[in-house]
Amino acid sequence: MSADMVVNLMSETLYLIIKVSAPMLLVSLVVGLVISILQTVTSIQEQTLTFVPKLISIFLVLMIAGNWILTSIVEYMEYLFDNFNAFIR
Repeated sequence: MSADMVVNLMSETLYLIIKVSAPMLLVSLVVGLVISILQTVTSIQEQTLTFVPKLISIFLVLMIAGNWILTSIVEYMEYLFDNFNAFIR
């Protein structure tokens, strides 16, 4: 396995990780920002207030995008298993 193949495999893996984690991270960011703005406007400085809405929103995103996430990961694993011979040379 050449260095180019290793670099290509690692870049594809990192891209997949970013691609499948982006929906959850973006929703968490937006919910946290909205809650922070509401806390600032209402002067409520409770640190645990953002935890439950973020948790619920991440669960909702997982329910909505879970099939796509699982399909992406399974396709990548099938690609790895199909090309395993090329990787061990």
